[in-house]
Amino acid sequence: MVIDTHNARIALVTGANKGIGREVAARLAAEGLTVYLGARDTARGEAAARDLSAGGRDVRFVRLDVTDPARVQEAAARIGAEVGRLDVLVNNAGIVTEWGSEVPDVTTEQVRRTYEVNVFGVVTVTHAFLPLLRRSAAARVVNLSSPLGSLTLLSDPDSPVAGHGMLAYGSSKAALNAVTVLYANALRKDGILVNAVNPGFVATDLNGHRGHLTVAEGAEAPVRMALLGPDGPTGTFTGLADGAAQELPW
Repeated sequence: MVIDTHNARIALVTGANKGIGREVAARLAAEGLTVYLGARDTARGEAAARDLSAGGRDVRFVRLDVTDPARVQEAAARIGAEVGRLDVLVNNAGIVTEWGSEVPDVTTEQVRRTYEVNVFGVVTVTHAFLPLLRRSAAARVVNLSSPLGSLTLLSDPDSPVAGHGMLAYGSSKAALNAVTVLYANALRKDGILVNAVNPGFVATDLNGHRGHLTVAEGAEAPVRMALLGPDGPTGTFTGLADGAAQELPW
């Protein structure tokens, strides 16, 4: 095992060759972290890592498909060999399969594909990197969620969330929220803080650029939780409102 000897903290961001993930990677690198930029496509991932490495920042591409356990294990082995630990894991990779579909029309296959990335992918990556996270003095795990996964809001007929439907995506984020709390409880004794964040409705490829926020605005909440101090919370679901943390209902 090779143990990292420089002072930089080590981060991995999944789905980071574009959108919110890329911006989170850029912001963490600007804070002085060594950032592994995870992406499925080698050409796009390498190009993004090159762009973000400008000015001496340390951004390294790692090929990572969260739906491929073997590829995830390879990424964990590489990072372990190169730096020996992981301080920050941002589970950003996510998909939507059902734009334009009413809830009764969403198919099992759409739900399955969504869960493969949004839920099973998070578990696959987190499980594979737990040995490296446990070697950190202050590890942080950040899971990107959505108000569409809030059972409280979905149960309120007056909530805008309830009217969106999104059976596959919304239920996958509800499952992710449960996964977040369970990991937070289990890893509290290890000093690993695990939190879910809502980046807001950001204009990205995921939503056909329908969002009203920029990727810079969407990166604020994930970056804040990735850089939590020793007195930071765990097992929370938050976003940002006017620059301040805002708790969201489960």
